[in-house]
Amino acid sequence: MIEIVPRTQKSNLISATIPIMAVILTMLFGGILFWSLGKNPFETIRMIFWDPLMNETFADYARPQILVKAAPLILIAIGLSFGFRANIWNIGAEGQFIMGAILSGSLGLYMYPQESSILFPLMIILGIFGGILWASIPGLLRAYFNTNEILVSLMLVYVAEQIMAAASIGFLRNPDGSGFPGSRNLSQYPSAANLEIIAGTGIHWGVATSIIAVLFFYILLHKHKFGFQVSISGISPKAARLSGINPKFLIIWCLGISGGLAGLAGMFELTGPAGQINIDFNVGYGFTAIIVAFLGRLNPIGIFFAGILMALTYVGGELTQFMLNLPAAAIQVFQGMLLFFLLSMDLLVNYKIKLKRS
Repeated sequence: MIEIVPRTQKSNLISATIPIMAVILTMLFGGILFWSLGKNPFETIRMIFWDPLMNETFADYARPQILVKAAPLILIAIGLSFGFRANIWNIGAEGQFIMGAILSGSLGLYMYPQESSILFPLMIILGIFGGILWASIPGLLRAYFNTNEILVSLMLVYVAEQIMAAASIGFLRNPDGSGFPGSRNLSQYPSAANLEIIAGTGIHWGVATSIIAVLFFYILLHKHKFGFQVSISGISPKAARLSGINPKFLIIWCLGISGGLAGLAGMFELTGPAGQINIDFNVGYGFTAIIVAFLGRLNPIGIFFAGILMALTYVGGELTQFMLNLPAAAIQVFQGMLLFFLLSMDLLVNYKIKLKRS
């Protein structure tokens, strides 16, 4: 019989190198996937990881785009990491991302075309509030009724998608859009636009906010009492309760932080790269951020670099789709491999496999 038992001693060195090993294994098995699709695996891997950074033909456009695509992943993953550290599993960041965009976009579209200097800050607040509101549903249900926050938060993603579809063809639809689904383009409305910080690069205020969030939440995690409570709750829930930590408080706060950051990411995406609310507004950032959170070892600094790496697969994946006619689903499988190998190797770090006679 095969038995999986916890390790009494764990190697910090091996634990730190696991993300690198997971990336290498993803490249290896991803190459096999691309070969099975009739593509040159070496050329495809090079185009995903090397060309967006070093190829002079693509790099000038691709480098800033990596930061633009990494920003929402970093924001969402940092929020998720606090809950994951405390064994609070918010899987519904995609829905919170959508609701943050809808609430903030509703204000911007309501005010159109009036000019106001306070409109964009108010939209930021509403974006955060929208995410918190949607995350508070599984939070309150878990805290007071002991429901499973994984199922509730995940199901709410599909509710949010239906609200988004209703907004696209109904209450937020562009009246000058000839009946096509989708709202007005907020990126063309100066008071509500997420303007570029560096002209011509696409780098907007969401990128700057994600960098600030990395520094702020790193300090919160390692230098503040709340960060200690989160960490101790994940290591030993019983010790956390005995030390006076209120589990209901922790559940609501962790889900509130993750929801607020996801809603903020949705707001920045709506007013910047996406521009409008439509049926295809959400592109899976909320789910991909789960990979980023674990790849970054639930540490804000690690999440920053993991977000850059995942954004590189987005930009490089788009390049392979254009240059090599690779299907988009293949890139999604490639990204999924990264999480699979990361979690698989984590299992071997924390547990060992023993053969036992029956």
